[in-house]
Amino acid sequence: MGASDSKLVFKQGIFKLSENKQIPATDAYWASFWELPESSDDVFSLFSPSDIRRIRDDSLRNLETLILAVTSRLYQLRHNPDFPNWDTAPERHALNCIRVLTRLLPYIYEAEYLEDWEDEFFWSTRRRLIKKEKTNHGDMVVDEPTAEEDNHTTQEHKPEDYEDVKPLGEELIDTLVDLLFFNDFTILRTEADKPKVSYSIWQSGVGCNTAVGSSQDIESRRMEILRLLLTLSSKSMYTPANILPVQGVKAITYLTTLEEKQIVLTLLCSLLNTALKYNPATWRVPYDHMVFKDTKQVFVTYCLQLLLVLVLYPVPDPANGIPPKNSFRHFLGKLHRPQDFQFLVDGMTRILNQPLQATTSILPGSQKSLTWAPEMIMLFWEVLQCNKRFRSFIVDTDRAHDFVVLILFHAISNRHDPSKQGIVRMCIFVLQTLSVEEGFGDRLNKMFQGQETLPPAIRVPNFHGTYADFLIINIYTLITSGKGKLDAIYPALLAIVSNVAPHVSELSGAACSKLLQLFNTMSSPSFILANETNHELLRSLLEGMNAIIDHQYESNPTFTYAVVRSQKRFHALRDFIEEGGQSELDNIAAARKQAEEETRIRSPLMRQSMESMRSPTRRPPSLRDVPEEGGNFSIGEDDSDDEGTETRSTPAPSISSRNHSRAPSIASIAETVEDAVPLQLRGMSEKARGKLPAGQDTFSRHSSSASLSSLAITTTQSYPGMFEPDFDWMLTWLPDLPMQTILTLIDQLNTKLPPHVIGSASACIQAIRRTEIQDLERSPVRVHLFEWSPLSLGWYESLLWSFIFSFEVQTAKGGPGVWKGTQIRLFKVHEMAPQGPTFMAPQGAVDAVGSTLLSKMQGLNLRGLQQSVTEAIGNQPMRTRDMG
Repeated sequence: MGASDSKLVFKQGIFKLSENKQIPATDAYWASFWELPESSDDVFSLFSPSDIRRIRDDSLRNLETLILAVTSRLYQLRHNPDFPNWDTAPERHALNCIRVLTRLLPYIYEAEYLEDWEDEFFWSTRRRLIKKEKTNHGDMVVDEPTAEEDNHTTQEHKPEDYEDVKPLGEELIDTLVDLLFFNDFTILRTEADKPKVSYSIWQSGVGCNTAVGSSQDIESRRMEILRLLLTLSSKSMYTPANILPVQGVKAITYLTTLEEKQIVLTLLCSLLNTALKYNPATWRVPYDHMVFKDTKQVFVTYCLQLLLVLVLYPVPDPANGIPPKNSFRHFLGKLHRPQDFQFLVDGMTRILNQPLQATTSILPGSQKSLTWAPEMIMLFWEVLQCNKRFRSFIVDTDRAHDFVVLILFHAISNRHDPSKQGIVRMCIFVLQTLSVEEGFGDRLNKMFQGQETLPPAIRVPNFHGTYADFLIINIYTLITSGKGKLDAIYPALLAIVSNVAPHVSELSGAACSKLLQLFNTMSSPSFILANETNHELLRSLLEGMNAIIDHQYESNPTFTYAVVRSQKRFHALRDFIEEGGQSELDNIAAARKQAEEETRIRSPLMRQSMESMRSPTRRPPSLRDVPEEGGNFSIGEDDSDDEGTETRSTPAPSISSRNHSRAPSIASIAETVEDAVPLQLRGMSEKARGKLPAGQDTFSRHSSSASLSSLAITTTQSYPGMFEPDFDWMLTWLPDLPMQTILTLIDQLNTKLPPHVIGSASACIQAIRRTEIQDLERSPVRVHLFEWSPLSLGWYESLLWSFIFSFEVQTAKGGPGVWKGTQIRLFKVHEMAPQGPTFMAPQGAVDAVGSTLLSKMQGLNLRGLQQSVTEAIGNQPMRTRDMG
């Protein structure tokens, strides 16, 4: 449809849809929607958002008929023995039907008032004519007549002429899945006697040793089908995050509960192998990404995104009965062959390593970092959670070291970007998932070689240590340099430390110093009393430090020396516990009373500032004046390696202040969902963990969150002026702080170590090696797990769909994308101001001429009205912000 007159005809046909007159289903007019367009751009540019919304709101019957017409035509083509045939069943007709549906569906999903209609139209059982109506444009399958046509239709057809068929949504999904494996359409031509639909895995890898072959045209067709499947599933984008995991999406539910094992395995392996087989390091010209568009990357990204939509989807619990299992997740968890695991690991590390290589390239900007590395991290996390054999494989083969470094790189490099906080949180939970695996902590004691080759973002100056040292130092960096954006995952970071603590040996002085600096800040009253949950962080850190002493005392003299050097802090915390924090509460009460007195005499303008005195931010002198062995830090501030800096302890911001200070980002509508990361559980002993029911998934997503109330470390919201610590509240947790192990260690070493050696680090460390500690009550090794809740699953799904939305916007490059401009409710989208000319995008005279021609074409008037060929979206680039 290259000629302008054909475009005008197609545009006029679109305008005709919005007229009040209902067009009969058998009218030849409907054939123009699959006969006229020649490309996807034709459909997306001429079907403007204003056109679709006008048709939807003013002529819903015509919209129904259009959807039925294109789906019926697609169904016919799939079952036509000649398809694809240029004369009788052209492949262009199928592609145009797919494009029209891709364009329309998001605008149906965004209309809340159409939810009941959508459910009835797509997901209720239908009646269809057994015989087909012949037209000049192919067979037209006619569904049960509407009420308006009932009187006319019943005169022509009897009730027995109709048959009950699947709901329209299910039939459409079945047709699309078949078309993904259709001979001479999405699969290379095979022998004529073979069936048209051949469930053959696209790429070699898992479940297949030989690829079926492919071409650019075949991958382009697959890509359009995958995009429509993603669009069908994108009902998720128009559902609030706190409702999505409970309500689910019927299209995804149907896909993930398919009973045909062959279809599930073929689709699973095709998507998985295609995503992991891609090699971004193949030879290419530097800066080629600025000239050419890599369609292969787009195809691979769609494969990975659809795979993630299917694998991580939690099938909603039915009103009664056992919830059906997610077949894709089930079979992914059944992988067991070492060669399959090796294929997974190689493909994942290849993709995750590419941004590191792009960062360290000799020619700056010559390589473009892959934008879908976060999706690959998500896939790695999914396989970790659902496949215990895979977890064991990467630990036993030491490939876990590679993933620790790669994931820390993505977390550290994105920690200051407000739009990437969701990625950082996900990375931390991936590390926690790894840390619970048996043997992971022991493997971290291997020396880290080649650290100097890492990008500057995660390179530790003058580092000579183990992977355990590297992990602890970077955890310290994440906590201290997050600027308050990452405090929702402080429990997960400290859980990682607690999980590896019983296994690490010969910790370096730098790692020990970081642990003690964390303790110095977290043990200060200003931090403990800042909100209702900070004491849990102190408890978690103390449990990790105790685990080192209980299980690795002999092999960690440097850590023991650091504890002895900081004994004044531990004694100050002991005194704080013994007096129940009464002096600190008295200081808070005095400050509050003073604030109230001053409020009476100050002007109303100053009253608001005095209200801030109600929060316990004043540091009492009991711990404030304790001298430190080395510099401290402030949680939420940039870290400093200067050992001579003055101690600065500030309270962690409350959840309320954190939410108000955070930059806008892709986030859930409800604030409760923004920080709804998976719940941290109290440490579980390995013996208790071994008593779990056989086959129970460690990271189950179907466990009742209500049963975790006694175990979960909750994150209650605190608001300035509302939280006031009192003596009764402190008694609920203060006596249970695990201080006995460290205090016993300090007391015994003070009596056994000669006084003259304590001042010398090397002499003291050697003396500690020879000193045996007695009467220690060794605690059992505990594993700190997390548990999914409906809210945290909502956060997780919104994170995935924000990746999908962001990629589609980038792929469209300012054009009309699939979801751009629609009313998304799963996360927030912020449109950024347009950028001026740059070296990479000069926007010169050629661009000006092109923009002028485009504006004239858009201003084309077809009906005497001021309507444009495409909606005036503008050329403003859109920047998406990830889950906050």
